[in-house]
Amino acid sequence: MLQEIKKNIYFLNAVDWNRRLFDSLIPLPDGTSYNAYLIKGSEKTVLIDTADPSFEDSLMEQLKEVKKLDYIISLHTEQDHSGLIPHVLQKYPEAKVIASPKAKDFLMELLFVSEDKIITVADNEELQLGDKTLQFIHFPWVHWPETMLAYLKEDKIMFTCDFLGSHLATADMFLKDECQGYESAKRYFAEIMMPFRTIIKKNMPKLESFDIQIVAPSHGPMYNRPEFIIDAYKDWVSDNVKNEVVIPYISMHGSVEKMVQYLVQALKQRGVKVSIFDLTAADIGKLAINLVDAATIIVGTPTFSAEAHPLVSYAVKLVNALRPKTKFASVIASYAWGGKAIDSIVEMLPNLKVELLPTVLAKGAPKDADFKALDQLADAIALKHKDL
Repeated sequence: MLQEIKKNIYFLNAVDWNRRLFDSLIPLPDGTSYNAYLIKGSEKTVLIDTADPSFEDSLMEQLKEVKKLDYIISLHTEQDHSGLIPHVLQKYPEAKVIASPKAKDFLMELLFVSEDKIITVADNEELQLGDKTLQFIHFPWVHWPETMLAYLKEDKIMFTCDFLGSHLATADMFLKDECQGYESAKRYFAEIMMPFRTIIKKNMPKLESFDIQIVAPSHGPMYNRPEFIIDAYKDWVSDNVKNEVVIPYISMHGSVEKMVQYLVQALKQRGVKVSIFDLTAADIGKLAINLVDAATIIVGTPTFSAEAHPLVSYAVKLVNALRPKTKFASVIASYAWGGKAIDSIVEMLPNLKVELLPTVLAKGAPKDADFKALDQLADAIALKHKDL
């Protein structure tokens, strides 16, 4: 049964309660959902996005009462939103697919949609449905180059696909728990959108010209208080960082653990907030969330075959890919016979525009000189954070 948002506007929700990994990489502790939207104008009917191919039965069941479909709008061609377009076209062979010009090749190459089925729309172009009007807003790199938004003018709904979404499995149409919603949306931003922060920041002013009453993303619940999620994104994409330090680390024989715990206390005494992540068990998504705001990242690693520990290397490469707005970085390490761990970590962070603070390298278990160096590192961090 179709869920009505407003008169003749419907929410088609496929809830993936049990999914725990996205893109074979991203942890999903709260599952996710794939949202599509149906708009019945007085003259034309459109479907905005579809769902992940694994939810074909769910989507087609919700469409069974829809006798006619004129357009399928593809805001973003990644398969969890566009993967069922060929199946919908089989059911509605008269329908055309509307997408941005850059999406055309993706639709043809990834989904084998024939060229004669695709209509491309320019930035700010409108589609008349009779008594309803859709306006398309090109919004590239959230998080693919072809993405766009769609604004339903008469009902003041902004359909945003991945942008402003959250990996949160829920049967609710609208967000009810803003604390949970904030955490889920921030995780989503950190894991998927953060590498494109600068481009998103540039595009955010496009939203200011629209009177938005509902934000309708394609993952997670809708927002009937749009400023909640829009203001959050303005903060996350800004250049502002907080008086926070993130420490991802591994300790094989206890030396790095002692250094990390000592540094945590030293930073706390200097009024600096610290979050630590033991990479043998940490949720990488939680690490990403903390990187959204942190001014400093400190990587802790033992030396493994003369280099950084492989789990640390993996995490550091991920941090480099996520491109957080972190301002400062350091490395603390221990070694027995080969001391190149710090160099290998620094070389893995070319994308981070950070100032490298003093590093600390202990031979074996940390000694008085090492603890003194950690105090000096804490002093340097507190000084750098002073005006944040």
